[in-house]
Amino acid sequence: MDNGFYIIMLIAALSYPVATMIERMVSNTFTRVFYTAASAWMGISFYLLFFLIIYAVLSLFFKVPRESSGILIAILTTVISAYAIYNSYLLKNSEIELSLNGLKEDLRAVHLSDIHIGSIRNSGYLERIVHETNKLNPDVVFITGDMVDGSARLHKHTFKAINSLKAPTFFVTGNHETYEGLDEVFRVLESTKLKILQNELVEFRGMQVIGVGYSFERKHLKNTLSQLEIKDEKPSILLYHLPRELKEASEAGINLQLSGHTHNGQMIPFNFLVKLMFPYISGLYKYQETRLYVSQGTGTWGPPMRLGSRCEMTLIKLKAIN
Repeated sequence: MDNGFYIIMLIAALSYPVATMIERMVSNTFTRVFYTAASAWMGISFYLLFFLIIYAVLSLFFKVPRESSGILIAILTTVISAYAIYNSYLLKNSEIELSLNGLKEDLRAVHLSDIHIGSIRNSGYLERIVHETNKLNPDVVFITGDMVDGSARLHKHTFKAINSLKAPTFFVTGNHETYEGLDEVFRVLESTKLKILQNELVEFRGMQVIGVGYSFERKHLKNTLSQLEIKDEKPSILLYHLPRELKEASEAGINLQLSGHTHNGQMIPFNFLVKLMFPYISGLYKYQETRLYVSQGTGTWGPPMRLGSRCEMTLIKLKAIN
């Protein structure tokens, strides 16, 4: 019986890498279902292992009933995993209000990030995001990276819903666009209304919108901003996937930085580990006169699960200072 259990666990453990390879080679309804199930199992197995470790540690110090502990672990794993999967498909709105010096008129901006369109979240999810974004009636939309997931081959028709966005939309690349290959990503996005900003500054309604693409290079943001002519008298919004180098952004005269990447840890207890790498993990922060807003992400990566986090769209009400 025990050997059968371990064989099943081994097969299940191998399901995700196998599903990933298959999905990259040939994608259809069957492979997407297999990939989604394997991805979900990756998250479920983590919580199962987590509770088994707790049981093993407690067993060193106390006499823990084996059978009742097994039942409790199965119940906890099932309940937590089911909630996390359900929670990952909820799309919640956040709202913040910020004043910007030099802004000539009030503006409504929607911030999206880490949508991760791929095998699990595809064209249907993107259509849902576009619909919900339009309902917020924004003047502009900002997307700060990881539009693509990299789990399946990219096709132009998957992203056609973007053209239904009613507001001008600016986009910068994240790490997943880099993994997929920027040429391939730009190929599928070239037919959309996205304005892709690659280390450049454009003006929009009296604001300076600066987009810096993801890079593996150290001090990439600082070096890029130093090459742009950012005017202090005009309000500036920086789109940058990684929520770091806030001090450097402030020194460059940025008023507001929008970032993502962290997913707010996506699943407890990973939030504690992510917090160590990215102290600015979620929400609004301030350094001197520069604000940073970090999105929890509009989609998910890996397991379609969220525990202690949420898929969010953020409405930012930008107020002119009279």
